[in-house]
Amino acid sequence: MFMNALDSSIVNVALPEIQRDLHFTQAGLTWVVDAFLITFGSMLLMAGRLGDLVGRKHVFLSGVVLFTASSVLCGIAPDQAVLITGRFLQGAGGALSASVIVAIIVTEFPDPGDRARALSAYIFVAVGGGSIGLLVGGVITQVLSWHWIFFINVPVGVLTFVFGRILIDENVGLGVRGGVDIAGSLLVTAALMVGIYAIVTAGEEGWGSDHTMGFGALALILLTSFFLLEAKRANPIMPLRILRIRSLTSSSIVRGFLATGMFSTFFLAPSISKRCSATSPSRPVSLSCPCPCPSR
Repeated sequence: MFMNALDSSIVNVALPEIQRDLHFTQAGLTWVVDAFLITFGSMLLMAGRLGDLVGRKHVFLSGVVLFTASSVLCGIAPDQAVLITGRFLQGAGGALSASVIVAIIVTEFPDPGDRARALSAYIFVAVGGGSIGLLVGGVITQVLSWHWIFFINVPVGVLTFVFGRILIDENVGLGVRGGVDIAGSLLVTAALMVGIYAIVTAGEEGWGSDHTMGFGALALILLTSFFLLEAKRANPIMPLRILRIRSLTSSSIVRGFLATGMFSTFFLAPSISKRCSATSPSRPVSLSCPCPCPSR
């Protein structure tokens, strides 16, 4: 989780250098962030269900391997296509690993006191990874190059895989014969992927454009079909009864707003700082932007 959180913030600091080195347009640069979010957000539910069926340890370690290998691909990326492909794969690896972490903690720590301490450590690491990424990303980019913000994931990934194989107990999976909601998995993954794609391309295409409205409508159709299907399934990938849990739905909405604000700020802050530095290079730059830059 530290690696996932670190990567979500460390990349944003290096965006100006990535843009200059690989000759991204401003619209194209958003795909360095969006490629990760599309696969990560759309695959979480399916990856969590996969952990129930084939074993959470297998899914977790597979995600770690994929994330680490794709980090190397991003680090050696010579052009835009390779970097964006690597970011797509990173999102998939992040979804596989992150989707089963809490379930692993709950299984490994049956005692309520131990479980509370373990979950607290997990949250501390997740929050710390995002904060450290902002600082470390700037230092690495300035001292070495933006390529190394991806290579930093390699030792973390290797150690996680080694200790994960030794320390994590595998749960007995339900097995694919126990009921795989393939249609539901495909529908929800497609709906989320299309919906996220519509949102992340809206800035370039326009919110009211045929492109955005068309993909948005398709996402709603797929999502509606998913809910209708889940209501009829005996073993659905997402039992609809969980939506009646008020604490779950309300906290999910709040976390959605939190993630939206956080990731948008991550993307905008480097551009604001860069513009302020260009306007007044002799003055220290902060996110409050005290210099008379054009953004004010």
